[in-house]
Amino acid sequence: MRKYILVFLGLALGLVSFQKKEDSFHTSITTNKVTNDTLTWKKLGYIKFVKKQHKDYGMVDYPVISPEIKMRNNKRVFLSGFIVPIDNVNYAISKNVFASCFFCGKAGPETIAGLKFRGGKMKLRTDQYVTLSGVLKINETDVDNWMYNLEDVVIVKGN
Repeated sequence: MRKYILVFLGLALGLVSFQKKEDSFHTSITTNKVTNDTLTWKKLGYIKFVKKQHKDYGMVDYPVISPEIKMRNNKRVFLSGFIVPIDNVNYAISKNVFASCFFCGKAGPETIAGLKFRGGKMKLRTDQYVTLSGVLKINETDVDNWMYNLEDVVIVKGN
């Protein structure tokens, strides 16, 4: 009986030692890429507003976005948040759930970003929490558009 136990333990230890080890070099590169290119809602909130005359709306608050975020303009970034439907076709990502989003007056315009998905039309659930990858487009001039937009968007996590 003792021989069987020793043989079993030897086989078990042998199998454990032959398991594939995770490539820590490539894992650290991937982790650093996501970490370095990840936007947070806190960073997106570092904005100031300047009052300027608009031809149609009179005096309007225009955003002045932080240099840290401007450096990421037209670059692929990662952002996590809640899906908010805009209409039957378009979606946005929000810092907050739908019940306390920008439209309800409980948050500022810096807490939401418009989305254009790589594959076109998507079917997503309201308040679905996702992590997205997309190309950041900053808007400081068009008051009829989002301050932040993500284009060529793919869902990385949460679908």
